[in-house]
Amino acid sequence: MRGKLLAAAIAAATAITTPAMAQDRGGVLNFARYDGSKLIDPIYADRNPDIWMVGSLFDTLLRSSPDGNSVVAGLAESHEMSDDGLSVTLTLQEGLQFSDGAPLTGDDVIFSLNRARNPDLSPWAGLLGSIDDVSASDLTVTISLKAPDPTILSMLATFNTAIVSKSVFEAADGANDQEKSAAIFAAGGAGVGSGPFYLSGFEQGSSMSFSANPNYWKMGADGKALPYVDGVEFQIIPDDATRILKLQAGEVDAAEFIPFSRVAELEADPSINMNLYPSTRIIYSPINTREARADGTPNPLADVRVRQAINYATNKDALIGLVLQGAGKPMTSPLMAAATQLSSDLGPLYGYDLEKAKSLIADAGVAPGTKITFTTLAGSADDSTIFAALQQMWAPLGIALEVEQVDGATRGAKNRSGEFDIHTYGWVNDVNDPSQVVGWLGHTPTAKAVGTGWENPEFNSLFEASATEINAETRADQYAQMQKLYADSAPLLFMYETPFAVAVSNAVEGYVQTPLGNNIFEEATVSR
Repeated sequence: MRGKLLAAAIAAATAITTPAMAQDRGGVLNFARYDGSKLIDPIYADRNPDIWMVGSLFDTLLRSSPDGNSVVAGLAESHEMSDDGLSVTLTLQEGLQFSDGAPLTGDDVIFSLNRARNPDLSPWAGLLGSIDDVSASDLTVTISLKAPDPTILSMLATFNTAIVSKSVFEAADGANDQEKSAAIFAAGGAGVGSGPFYLSGFEQGSSMSFSANPNYWKMGADGKALPYVDGVEFQIIPDDATRILKLQAGEVDAAEFIPFSRVAELEADPSINMNLYPSTRIIYSPINTREARADGTPNPLADVRVRQAINYATNKDALIGLVLQGAGKPMTSPLMAAATQLSSDLGPLYGYDLEKAKSLIADAGVAPGTKITFTTLAGSADDSTIFAALQQMWAPLGIALEVEQVDGATRGAKNRSGEFDIHTYGWVNDVNDPSQVVGWLGHTPTAKAVGTGWENPEFNSLFEASATEINAETRADQYAQMQKLYADSAPLLFMYETPFAVAVSNAVEGYVQTPLGNNIFEEATVSR
């Protein structure tokens, strides 16, 4: 699973929370998706197309704040962390209902969080590993922790902790939780969730329908319950050109994942708003830092000077121009996108400096003609462009860059086994906290520092200490130190951040895609 509820950018969050007073109501928004959802259940969703829909059907106890640096009320109108960091007390809003009108109670919260933290059920259970017990009395929910957890409030604003109906699950057909979940979503209809919409139609690989939840708790600018639209109809259109044609023809109101090569064209179309939403998506290349390659030969990339040299020799702005048509920016933190909490702004990492790169290569004693293999995804136009550019950029260093094209499964296997020199990769945050991405990219026990084999005892100690550090300033300092250590060691080729490109008709207002990729329709309107 890759990459996604971290910090919503201020501009995006403002669009969500402060719509114009004169909002139209009614109508259906037609949305063209690049891929369909297979199962939208908070605890089982592990693909981006599934995760990004969960928030429309389910709601969480807390939500991300407008600046993304804290949390605000959701289903819980208030929350309090104990002084020792070992418990969280939340007070539910009065009168909460599921989409079928049934009351949402503390028992539903207990049921939902226990599902979410059950490792036999959810691939995301580890995110709630600190929870020892969940209890409720009337509107008060108490979460007891095994140890202080600075991420727990963010996790309560994350898709996997969304609240589902205990009674609907218990009444569903099926011998186990997985079968019951599948039966609920196959049937569709109101009942299981408390989000702004409920699933009202579904045809695998073709279409999906959301209908407005008449019992939603959140109010719009006009004092009436959201959402403004009657529903959202999704068409699954994998082909980029076809999604754009349907938007231009007025057959859909919005189309996601617009190729960056088409952005300028759509920006010039007066009937379309071409949006480049801030994202937590970073594109980087893990570098094998082990002393020897998998075949036993010496690994030139084990020398930090060589890793620094190829970073300095990479013109990130040129890559952004070639791959993104300028619609991106160089990474400024080595471990996360700029929209991520606790991200350090170290400026463009390893700004282009060919002379410095040559000096580092000379100091490292790299022989001219040294071969390095760059593993890319077969069929990826972006990867092919990146390889061709790097081959030229690194040639003055005496590096003979060779390409190896593989499928996604093979690339992942090579990453896990260490059978690579350097390969393409990317990430989008899943949660509203930097611990997930930093653990993945830098913490050795988590994933061998994203497969690079890089190991720094000081970094590992800082990361492990930060996992129970509830003093915000101390934790921020720990993350600042980790980012400095990682940047200096350069176990990655630090490339760029990319926005989410979504084109919408002028008839649509109020739609937002968050930096985690979640589609927010609750305050969208359509004027026909």
